[in-house]
Amino acid sequence: MPNTTAAEVRPDVTEEVLLDRLERPLRSLRISVIDRCDLRCNYCMPEEEYTWLPQRDILSFDEIETLVRAFTASGVRRVRLTGGEPLLRANLVELVERLGDNPLVEDLALTTNGTQLERWAERLQQAGLKRVTVSLDSLRPERFMSLTRRSALNRVLDGIRAAGQVGFEALKINTVAMRGFNDDELVELLEFGREVGAEVRFIEYMDVGGATHWAESEVLSRAEMLGRLAEQYGTIEAEEKADVAPANRFLLPDGTRFGIIASVTEPFCKSCDRSRLTADGMWYLCLYAREGVDLRQMVRDGAAQEEVMRTIRSAWGEREERGAEERLDSPERGVLYQVEELKQDLHREMHTRGG
Repeated sequence: MPNTTAAEVRPDVTEEVLLDRLERPLRSLRISVIDRCDLRCNYCMPEEEYTWLPQRDILSFDEIETLVRAFTASGVRRVRLTGGEPLLRANLVELVERLGDNPLVEDLALTTNGTQLERWAERLQQAGLKRVTVSLDSLRPERFMSLTRRSALNRVLDGIRAAGQVGFEALKINTVAMRGFNDDELVELLEFGREVGAEVRFIEYMDVGGATHWAESEVLSRAEMLGRLAEQYGTIEAEEKADVAPANRFLLPDGTRFGIIASVTEPFCKSCDRSRLTADGMWYLCLYAREGVDLRQMVRDGAAQEEVMRTIRSAWGEREERGAEERLDSPERGVLYQVEELKQDLHREMHTRGG
């Protein structure tokens, strides 16, 4: 059996930390609250038609709250709400309030495409949301339209500005950097982030989920991103990594901070402490995992919290996935799933599994 616990001492509490087979702790949970999205980004939803999860299978707020209690009792301290587009879920502010009342949730965050954010930013902050990350891949209307198949750039920009004004503890912008598409906008996006008080994080184009058009030739590596930014700004200083967050952070000469998530060329599997819960209650221990754990059925069958915790602890204790590293080592790296494979299992889609 793996060694599943180790003592971790903090000034205010002594607790047991659940470890997997590679001694990675269970600390971060990403919860997809809805699989639907109002954009059709090419790197996530490039096909023309999609099938959605049955509405009867979507977790209620009571069920999400029950599962979060089991996860936090098992060591999770950071919870992020994702989708699809999470702000399409009705009454999401209520869920934020509920999860914010859990004393073991130290960090409550949201990832959004920003189209609905202007309307909800203030209420989300008042409800207890700590941090917001907004996806933004281009500042040019024609490019935004070609990527997302929606004319929504101004709504996204207004949402980011609104979020910057309401007092979140942190506001970040995620940009998937793609060669031949937006690789000439890195400086513009950094400057926009500086304008609105957001930290920009550039993400290598990943071969996950429904990225059926992915090509390794379109991946802009971290080294290339830094080289292009250095041409504009001069010397860029790398910050020492102080946590297990996926981004490596850097400083421009004037002190502006930005991040790069190099999941494709320099994966961080060895320190990955995160897992994902789909909108219908399937729990995945790796972004690339083919199989998940059905927690919805346990909750709907009336399982006690202790029983759910035993399932969580057992699954995490056996975890040894390192999907991104295995993909890096693959001699014939290509699209992860073909369209027909995605249709066979909706949980393979990123808009279902959550970012």
